[in-house]
Amino acid sequence: MKKIINTSFVYAIIAMLCGIIYREGSRFLELTEPNTWSLTHTHFFVLGMFFFLIVLVLEKQFHITKDKKFKSFYIIYNIGLLLTGIMLWMRGVADIVNDFYIKYDKMISGISGIGHLLLGIGIVLFFIILFRKVKEEK
Repeated sequence: MKKIINTSFVYAIIAMLCGIIYREGSRFLELTEPNTWSLTHTHFFVLGMFFFLIVLVLEKQFHITKDKKFKSFYIIYNIGLLLTGIMLWMRGVADIVNDFYIKYDKMISGISGIGHLLLGIGIVLFFIILFRKVKEEK
């Protein structure tokens, strides 16, 4: 359970830092248009901190960390979320620097797609674990 709490806490810190950097970075660079930097703040709060707080509650109820697939879920989901967040950040840089956008647009989209795919696989694994644990409880 401590690992889940720590993971949630780390994502909360990352989300707050992304929010501060977005707000202050936009002010420093005198940006008037919104960019995807703002989305990193929300993604890390919802898919990181809040999601793992929910996992914590489910762990207390169903002991999901004892499932043999939990470690796979945990690794895949976290890699997917970090990859997605980093690529959202890079998309924000690409929004600001036009030359960067032209050169790296497809690469950013591709890697972001891989991150989203890993998130999806992680969520499916999570539900498989949850369904098994609920079935064991009956």
